[in-house]
Amino acid sequence: MQMWIDADACPSDVKDVMFNVARRTGIPLTLVANSPVHIPRSDVIRFQLVKAGANVADQKIAEQVHPGDLVITADIPLASDVIAKGAYVVEPRGDLLDKNNIGSRLATRNFLEEFRAAGAQLGGPPPYSPKDKQKFANQIDKLISAIGRGRDAPAGGDVDG
Repeated sequence: MQMWIDADACPSDVKDVMFNVARRTGIPLTLVANSPVHIPRSDVIRFQLVKAGANVADQKIAEQVHPGDLVITADIPLASDVIAKGAYVVEPRGDLLDKNNIGSRLATRNFLEEFRAAGAQLGGPPPYSPKDKQKFANQIDKLISAIGRGRDAPAGGDVDG
C-alpha cells in the first residue's frame, strides 16, 4: 500500500494527520504538487514536484496509483480515475469516496461547473474546521485499520470500525 496526497490545495491539518499516520504505520506517503511543500524528515514521507499546469499533479498521481493505495484529494475527477484503478479515496473533510458514490459526486460537480460557466455566483465551501479535521482523522484511522485486518472498506462513504 502507498498513500498519496493531492497537495496543491490540501489543508495543512490534513497533511499533518497524514504525516503522523505515515510515521506511525510505516506506510509510504507521497505528496504531489506543482509548488514546493514542506514535509518532515522521514524515510516514509516523500514529495514529488510536477510542472505547473492544470491537473498535472492529478495526472501524476493517477499514473502511479495501484489497487489498494489510498489517495487524499478533493478533486472529484481524480477521485473517479483512481477509484477505477482500485484505490481508496478520502476527501479532506473525511468522506470516503468509492464506486457507489463517485458517480453522483461527478454528476453534481459537472452540474455546478456548468452552472458557474453560465454566470451563476455560487459560494465556495465553508472554511476547514477542527470538526472537519477530526472527521478526517477518524476516517483515516478506521480505513487503515480495516485494510490492516484484510478487509475492504465498506461502501457508502464511511468506514465502520
